[in-house]
Amino acid sequence: MNQTAHASRFPAEWEPQSAVLIAWPNADTDWADRLGEVEETYIALVAAITRFQDAIVCVADEDVEAYARARLSSARIDMARVRFIEAPYDDTWLRDSGPITLRDGDGFRLLDFRFTGWGGKFDASQDDLLVERLFDAGIFSKSSRQSIDFALEGGAIDTDGEGTLLTTWQCLHERHPETSREQLGANLADWLKQDRVLWLDHGYLEGDDTDAHVDTLARFAARDAIVYQDCDDPADSHYAELKAMGAELAALRTTDGQPYRLFPLPWAKPIVDEGRRLAASYANFLIVNGAVLMPAYGDEADAKAQAVLAQAFPDREIVPVPCRALIWQNGSLHCITMQLPKGVVA
Repeated sequence: MNQTAHASRFPAEWEPQSAVLIAWPNADTDWADRLGEVEETYIALVAAITRFQDAIVCVADEDVEAYARARLSSARIDMARVRFIEAPYDDTWLRDSGPITLRDGDGFRLLDFRFTGWGGKFDASQDDLLVERLFDAGIFSKSSRQSIDFALEGGAIDTDGEGTLLTTWQCLHERHPETSREQLGANLADWLKQDRVLWLDHGYLEGDDTDAHVDTLARFAARDAIVYQDCDDPADSHYAELKAMGAELAALRTTDGQPYRLFPLPWAKPIVDEGRRLAASYANFLIVNGAVLMPAYGDEADAKAQAVLAQAFPDREIVPVPCRALIWQNGSLHCITMQLPKGVVA
């Protein structure tokens, strides 16, 4: 079976987009202790997004909206490309609590999976309602919402848009320990309209509390290309696992039976905060219309990562966004965003 046989299709991130969805950090989120630092990242992110397309910014209430609007306006951002929507949320990791959008005939289907705070690690009662609230607010066009009683985060999956899904066994097994790999694969293929699921058994990052989300490790750059986080320091604790993951990726084949073109990303020097290693992955980039927004960590490897992404995405501008503040809370650029395909925004 191929994707044309499905009535619905899960588009790749590089396909045309309407907007990028984010949630503004505030004092009631986990960012409270370092709010000033993370706001600077969000301002830089919105500035980068709005160079290419719209940004939809979730805000907790009118006061947060007024503050965010003032901060963004003072940064000379094109506010005609910024839309605010009021909706309560526990935190700002919209990759995992936001909608997974399928193209469904001439319209769209918003998949609303359970969000459990990464297996119950954090309270997620508001975040689990976010897709329903956004849908009820009327921001989506020609769309239906499908509620699925199954824990799945957007950061755990990556698609080539043509029926191949990439994911990690560690994360899915952690969420659903009683379910076999075969059954998990069948469920994902059914809900996400995929022809096959490629599993990675290796790869992790210290400081990552998602149980090895694939969007911190390996990502499709085209139907025949994968960008992945490498480690070139044999003394580093990640070396063996990431080399094993690289070997797994090299063994994968496209639907044509060919090896994938692989683009290994450089390794940043360890970033330690109050004795805790932080997960600085360059694989956590965000694709937008005409560009790739790249997490930058103030490391000399930033420039090397930019060069690798320019090779992997030769027709797109590579735009660094400072993300060192984000990894304090164990995620990066892709984790705080969710792209919305072209046509889905009302």
